[in-house]
Amino acid sequence: QVQLVESGGGLVQPGGSLRLSCAASGTTFSIYVMGWYRQAPGKQRELVATITTGGNTNYVDSVKGRFTISRDNAKNTVYLQMNSLKPEDTGTYYCNADHLGIPGLNYWGQGTQVTVSS
Repeated sequence: QVQLVESGGGLVQPGGSLRLSCAASGTTFSIYVMGWYRQAPGKQRELVATITTGGNTNYVDSVKGRFTISRDNAKNTVYLQMNSLKPEDTGTYYCNADHLGIPGLNYWGQGTQVTVSS
């Protein structure tokens, strides 16, 4: 059973920074495409960033230049460095692991709350 555990969320003022971490266990971490998603109250969950097994990254337009996704396969961990945070970045951030889009090989963490407010 794959487990993903997020950490690093919290309350931060606009313009501030946070670093989210997602630790994976119970699997061969390096074979998974890892992603960060977020869900604001009353809105659908949206993709924020992904990183492939080879380290290629992709971001939603609203976070480009502010967020950076990275992975450390030796530590089975994916990170999301969030800078210049805005109130609209507020939401619950979820870690996702996906292997080739195969049903049953897609996993979610429990989420970590990020609140950007003065």
